[in-house]
Amino acid sequence: MDFKRDDFPEDFLFGAATSSYQIEGHAFGGAGRTHWDDFAATPGNVVRAENGAVACDHYHRMDEDLDLLAALNVDVYRFSTSWARVIPDGRGAPNPEGLDFYDRLVDGLLERKLKPAVTLYHWELPSPLADLGGWRNRDVASWLADFTEVVMRRIGDRVWSAAPINEPWCVGWLSHFQGHHAPGLKDIRATARAMHHVLLAHGRSIQAMRALGMSNLGAVCNFEWAEPFDESDEARAAAELYDGYYNHFFLSGLFKGEYPASVLKGLGPHMPKGWQDDFETIGTPVDWCGLNYYTRKVIRPTNGPWPAHEEVEGPLPKTAMGWEIYPEGICKFLKQTSELYTGDLPLYVTENGMAGDDALASGAVDDKARVAYVSAHVAQVRRAIAEGAPVKGYFLWSLLDNYEWALGYEKRFGLVHVDFDSLKRTPKASYHALANALARS
Repeated sequence: MDFKRDDFPEDFLFGAATSSYQIEGHAFGGAGRTHWDDFAATPGNVVRAENGAVACDHYHRMDEDLDLLAALNVDVYRFSTSWARVIPDGRGAPNPEGLDFYDRLVDGLLERKLKPAVTLYHWELPSPLADLGGWRNRDVASWLADFTEVVMRRIGDRVWSAAPINEPWCVGWLSHFQGHHAPGLKDIRATARAMHHVLLAHGRSIQAMRALGMSNLGAVCNFEWAEPFDESDEARAAAELYDGYYNHFFLSGLFKGEYPASVLKGLGPHMPKGWQDDFETIGTPVDWCGLNYYTRKVIRPTNGPWPAHEEVEGPLPKTAMGWEIYPEGICKFLKQTSELYTGDLPLYVTENGMAGDDALASGAVDDKARVAYVSAHVAQVRRAIAEGAPVKGYFLWSLLDNYEWALGYEKRFGLVHVDFDSLKRTPKASYHALANALARS
């Protein structure tokens, strides 16, 4: 890596991130069914119809994985809780095994002097709640608040930070408009409701944690830099609209109490009744803001219905996901978020990483491309700090190769290689390089 810990302020934190359904093994420990289990069981939705039943079997291999974290020399572990593991039916009686699991996880982190950073929801809604309309149903905000209270009464006294929801754009647009993630809808009315309700649920969850006396609570949004296909007015307008519903909709709701006019032009007629009255809850104050960043997209206009644009392949080098490598975007978003929305509020890069063609050879994985990717993005984080952005941490996605949602087990984002047959863990070259960079002198 082209950096070391001493290049950053003394209080700057490095971390690694995972999510529950992607690593735990949802078949274990009494977890209930989720809409991702249903989505994966539907032909054509997921590569080879793979699901998270076993995943990395983190449920049984927790200590091994926490030891890997400790040896990586990071400060923070960002993980998520599984709603259906804690409350199998989404509402009602908790599952003692699920609460015990997260109890052990937090204690295991603290024993290793790692800071637990919990995200309550990372996309796997309990199926009984999906049956009731899921994110289309306004009641989801109350359901999430109740789940929040159950989990945080158990672990909230020991976690370093907490955020309600990972990447609301994925919960709303990707899953209800494009249909690429569960529940797999392509419905503009469902999208408008999901995008609003996810923020309402965020606010209710923050309020539930505040009522328990918790602090260091934040919001985590995802970002893609939008570049117009050419210099035409039409291309610029198309890129601005993409930027609006991807990058500005959620921040604007959280921190300004409004949605971008360009986005409401399409979603406005489909918004739930009384949505304008929810911003006081949505804007419940947070202590930090997290940014997940991977790539940029090149956008050109089309002649179709709103939003009347499409992504086109850009000229930059790409990861195994086909995503352009554009490190400058992370600096631009850190500065823009601070300048337009959050002011002096601490910012964290809560996810950044790449999928690579990571082959195990002679017991090792030489993932030079990942080392270069991380080094380039960390350099841009340093640049953002130098130019005044209040950035306080950088967390890699991901600790482990894992279940990559609709792409099954094909794409590998991990610092640690996982053999999905034997489940053997093998730290990659990037893991060793990062551990060396973060070693304390």
